[in-house]
Amino acid sequence: MKKLLALVLAMVMTLTVCAAVAEEETVTLKIAHIGPTTGPAALYGLATLHGAELAAKEINEAGGKYRIELIAEDDEHNPEKVINAYNKVLDDGAQMILGTTTSKPCEAASAQGYVDRVFFLTPSASSTAVIEDKDNAFQVCFTDPNQGAASAEYIASHKLGTKIAIIYNDSDVYSTGIRDSFVAKAAELSLEIVSETSFSTDDNADFTVQVADAQNAGADLVFLPMYYTPASNILNTAAAKNYKPVFFGVDGMDGILGVEGFDTSLAEGVMLLTPFVATSEDEKVVSFVTKYREAYNEDPIQFAADAYDGIYILVEAAEKAGITSEMKFDEVCDPMIAAMQEISYEGLTGAMTWDESGAVTKTPMAATIINGIYVFED
Repeated sequence: MKKLLALVLAMVMTLTVCAAVAEEETVTLKIAHIGPTTGPAALYGLATLHGAELAAKEINEAGGKYRIELIAEDDEHNPEKVINAYNKVLDDGAQMILGTTTSKPCEAASAQGYVDRVFFLTPSASSTAVIEDKDNAFQVCFTDPNQGAASAEYIASHKLGTKIAIIYNDSDVYSTGIRDSFVAKAAELSLEIVSETSFSTDDNADFTVQVADAQNAGADLVFLPMYYTPASNILNTAAAKNYKPVFFGVDGMDGILGVEGFDTSLAEGVMLLTPFVATSEDEKVVSFVTKYREAYNEDPIQFAADAYDGIYILVEAAEKAGITSEMKFDEVCDPMIAAMQEISYEGLTGAMTWDESGAVTKTPMAATIINGIYVFED
């Protein structure tokens, strides 16, 4: 009996020690998501938030080494209000930031983060100014120059148009950055730009002038480096003028099929550069889309996939860097910077690596809207 009791006691002690060790080895990463969850860019901010939430839920339910505590703040797509959100998440104990979602706020926040030594991984802010001269900031998405140059290369290699028009937002760094690199690459590739017009975010343009200029110039392809709302208005105007060129956009146009009141049939045949479409038959994408629909009753756009990948990238880098639950944001920053340059990650939006610039390396792809869904081109 004594031997049996001793054996039972030993087993209990062993299990207790193992449980204590397992508990000690669990690392809680406090990751902040900052993005516009209200206001005109809320579709993007909610997408990145939902993608991050889904990844965090998966990681926490898997019961592995890491547990994610997600801290979320709304920046309203405002470069001034983003600093309030930034300060709030740090006060709440954030160790690193997944964000911000859009470029101009991210430029402001990552600049302050550079001073304070806060690590940033933005899922979708594509301006080069987000990472330029800031060793603390990395991107999941392509930079604006990469999108512009890749768009020109795709149009040229697939012979999509012989006379090209450009309509862009001259008050938006995202739009102007892509436009600038597109024009430079188009010149290299001898693409003929026959019309170039612009608009401002604040002028509420109906795009009659811009569309008429492209049509009168005989453009058979119109390049739209912009977000989905003005793009939908351009398509409405073109339809009213019976103008039917190829429309080619970029990742900010993902979401055009969800614009309230927009006739999605007008987007038939629209092409855009994007690393993700919800209709892909890839096993990981199918799983992600299924879970996303169950959670949010809608299909995910690229920004959601970017943020989902972003959480997993942060975990992989944190493991490489040896980040612990107790480390503060300024202790986390430099080890995460070093780790990001050593890891690679294959996610929903492609196989990715990073160098000291913070820009991502991955292969761009183009999708076409066919019968109301995005379909990858070969």
